[in-house]
Amino acid sequence: MTKLITIVLLFFVTIGAKSQAIYETIESNKLGNSRQLKILLPRGYDSDDKKRYPVIVVLDGDYLFEAVAGNVDYYSYWEDIPESIIVGVNQVDSRYDDTMYSEQNSLPIEKGASFFEFLGLELLPYIDRTYKTEKFKVAVGHGETANFINYYLLKDNPIFQAYIAISPDLAPQTSDYLAERLKGIQSKVFYYLATSSNDVKSIREKAEALNSKLSALDNKNVLYKYNNFEGPTHYTLPAHTIPKALESIFLVFQPISKKEYDETILKLETSPVEYLVEKYKTIKDLFGIDKEILINDFKAIEAAIEKNQKFEYFEALGKLARDQYPNTLLGHYYLARFYEETNEPKKAMKTYQSAYILDEIGGITKDLMLEKAASIKADFGY
Repeated sequence: MTKLITIVLLFFVTIGAKSQAIYETIESNKLGNSRQLKILLPRGYDSDDKKRYPVIVVLDGDYLFEAVAGNVDYYSYWEDIPESIIVGVNQVDSRYDDTMYSEQNSLPIEKGASFFEFLGLELLPYIDRTYKTEKFKVAVGHGETANFINYYLLKDNPIFQAYIAISPDLAPQTSDYLAERLKGIQSKVFYYLATSSNDVKSIREKAEALNSKLSALDNKNVLYKYNNFEGPTHYTLPAHTIPKALESIFLVFQPISKKEYDETILKLETSPVEYLVEKYKTIKDLFGIDKEILINDFKAIEAAIEKNQKFEYFEALGKLARDQYPNTLLGHYYLARFYEETNEPKKAMKTYQSAYILDEIGGITKDLMLEKAASIKADFGY
């Protein structure tokens, strides 16, 4: 256990060396007082460039912020999720008041209603004004705050597009409200729900009942994931949940995996290049991020073309690569492969010979291109 704690501490120290949490205090007219925030900006955040970032709002920020920030920093380093701005809201002395709801209709009242307005009308506008944000917003809550984040889904235009509800202590009517709302929602919503075998019994039972209702929904706009972990308690569950939740919400953002390659791309009856374009268009549509197509994703499509011997798709892949990486060999290599496999050796040779003016990339070298050109010249006597 001591060794595990040491590793975790070193993990956060390493993060701190790259980007430090910013501690801020925001004055709130809605709350009638100030509220402490913890904010973590992405590595390399530069106020002068044009890059913008999703925002992840973490309730119970006094203890949940570091767990979320550490996972986001780690996953974004490997490009499995987008770099994001993490905002933790301190509730150590106000949690009960912040999450207050009516016994009659299960909706926020009094200080709970004020906190609801604080997040939507003061906090998020402040973050949008102060930092370079994208529209995509994620809400994270645990226990009572996991119930609270659901109220934003009940609005006509939810301010959050993704919800991570960890062991939610659901108000009596919340499940019914959610099921009815998500049944007909017209915009894309990511919803992640988790409980465990050792969760508080009443919380686990309500989470299981909510899962039954949400699993029965037939709405393609709802991207829903549920985990019932074996072992963790109510208080240790966030450590197990947060990585799974991030993976689920940002699944399409991740590089093409072996599973995606084997089970989807190899079995396509349409163009794998169109699949690649659509993957990145979806990233743009969902998260507002104009992500550059990864070299490894180009390589995955190349491998599928080779394996299925659908060489005609090399032309589209070459044009796409030339657009994405115009100063490199990537596009010319795929176009040369297209000419080579479609009985146009002279065009292939000349395209390979263009190597000397372009940059090497992804294992495609000038020597490789020139060797291929020389081989064609030798074979056909050009």
